[in-house]
Amino acid sequence: MRVAVIGASGHIGTYLVPRLVDAGHEVVAVSRGKREPYTPHGAWQRVTTVTADREAEEARGEFGRRVAELDADAVVDLICFTEDSARQLAEALTGRVRHFLHCGTIWIHGPSTRVPTTEDRPRRPLGEYGRQKAAIEAYLLDRAHRDGFPATLIHPGHIVGPGWVPVNPAGNLDPGVFQALADGDEVTLPNLGMETVHHVHADDVARLFMDALANPSASVGESFHSVSTTALTLRGYAEAVAGWFGREARLAYLPWERWRETVPEEHARVTYDHIAHSPHCSMEKAARLLGHRPRHTSLEAVAEAVDWLVREGRITR
Repeated sequence: MRVAVIGASGHIGTYLVPRLVDAGHEVVAVSRGKREPYTPHGAWQRVTTVTADREAEEARGEFGRRVAELDADAVVDLICFTEDSARQLAEALTGRVRHFLHCGTIWIHGPSTRVPTTEDRPRRPLGEYGRQKAAIEAYLLDRAHRDGFPATLIHPGHIVGPGWVPVNPAGNLDPGVFQALADGDEVTLPNLGMETVHHVHADDVARLFMDALANPSASVGESFHSVSTTALTLRGYAEAVAGWFGREARLAYLPWERWRETVPEEHARVTYDHIAHSPHCSMEKAARLLGHRPRHTSLEAVAEAVDWLVREGRITR
């Protein structure tokens, strides 16, 4: 099968493209050409690369046609963030592809209410990112059910892997939190540290895309979460990280309004986004329909990323 992957050199594409090649697919990797994959792999030598500036080409009304002219049997879109963008691409691909797979987000759900959250729960997104992703999902599933457009949606949690900083036990992207836990220093968490984060290894997301692609009869017209088997509380996460470095976590707690004053504004903004959602999503549907089970727990996935930070000297022992 000829498969086009849009956003091929990012977190998920780093793992998905080699898996597609190894499975015998002919792969066209579409990206801006601004970066290399996070992890090198010989499979990239057998990939056709196409450089495209999606934003600029969409503004000219050209991007959908450009992708359609790749004559792919399946298209995987990893970097679509607005309904208008999704519409332009889907309209251009109608009647041209056998399978269209879109990367969404668990942020479509908004705050967790009944956990673990299943894919059929109401969409109550909090911010513009989640609202746009929910609108994309609604549009693509309507097209799938109304006129047979072959869409599948995969909704990852906090994507983790070697090469970038994972969401930390304070709910933001400050690597200094990992360093403080490694050093045995006190780390202050918001509230009582009982809010949750839900990571997923980038390769597990890639594996779910592969499973959906291999089972179109079960995946077309459906949405699937892609997360680890269980979420983590901030407190439990911090205790585990400290243990990796032979430390016992020294934790303190402050009410949100006081805690936010102790960190830079950007860290507070990211933390608030995570604790306001406190995601905890179910993987039962992917197991039932696709036979998919993630191979990494949250802590196993984060440990790979933290090991990389140590090797790069961004965390010192």
